[in-house]
Amino acid sequence: MTVVDELVPSRYAQRVGDIEVLVISDGVLPITASTLATNADAADLAAWLEDMFLPPEVLDWPLNVAVVRSGDQTILIDSGLGLEFPGFPRAGQLAMRLQAAGIAPAAVTDVVLTHLHMDHVGGLLADGLRGRMRPDLRIHLASAEAEFWSSPDFSRTVMPAPIPDVLRTTASRFLEVYRSQLRPFETEYEVAPGVRVCRTGGHTPGHSIVRVESGGQRLTFAGDAVFQPGFENPQWHNGFEHDPEEAARVRVRLLREMAATGESLVATHLSFPSVCRVAVAGDAFRFVPTVWDY
Repeated sequence: MTVVDELVPSRYAQRVGDIEVLVISDGVLPITASTLATNADAADLAAWLEDMFLPPEVLDWPLNVAVVRSGDQTILIDSGLGLEFPGFPRAGQLAMRLQAAGIAPAAVTDVVLTHLHMDHVGGLLADGLRGRMRPDLRIHLASAEAEFWSSPDFSRTVMPAPIPDVLRTTASRFLEVYRSQLRPFETEYEVAPGVRVCRTGGHTPGHSIVRVESGGQRLTFAGDAVFQPGFENPQWHNGFEHDPEEAARVRVRLLREMAATGESLVATHLSFPSVCRVAVAGDAFRFVPTVWDY
């Protein structure tokens, strides 16, 4: 695999006490703007998009993963999209960018999956990583998530027509390939010192977040619990949410907690590197980007 010199940064290191968090961009993928707020008035969504200088029909959706080093463990949080989806040629960069960061796939001791949507597990099915991970790799996933994908319910989602079948196929294939390495948990599990994965539900029944804490500092990788519109409009439903009302409740609880603690937030689909803090703004919230530490 050839690693090219890229004109834009694709990884960002953030220390949390004694723990190193490396946010890595897997690229961007297109998303229909209406998917960001399926229950919003069309004029309200159009006004929000205009205020954010975003196109009205289709926009680029950032895709972030993270590598966490705690003690002698190297933990990959999600794995991006992979390379086998021709409609998304600008995503699926993880294997190349891990190599550019000097992280060999065999050095990864654990994987934490926030959920089994294809843009979170596809990287582990791609040639750049599949077959190059260590044989004793531990993959941590909520039991409820694995159970859900045995017979997934898309009745409350609002996705483009081909997507549910692709999600179903990808999740089934992932479970088939990696089932022997799964380490399922019920509610939460300490993956490494200072690194806990906690099930939230909502986005999917087993959707989980990762809490990192060391030396009095905290950071949460929120997966798909928070999207870009979710700060100003936390009640807006995303079309990929399998239980949109519960997803909104999870989002509000999480954002309230983070505003109270002042901890850092990283999420899959916030603009890279997505490291930010949360402030309360009336009945909603405000995204406060962290100043880059060069």
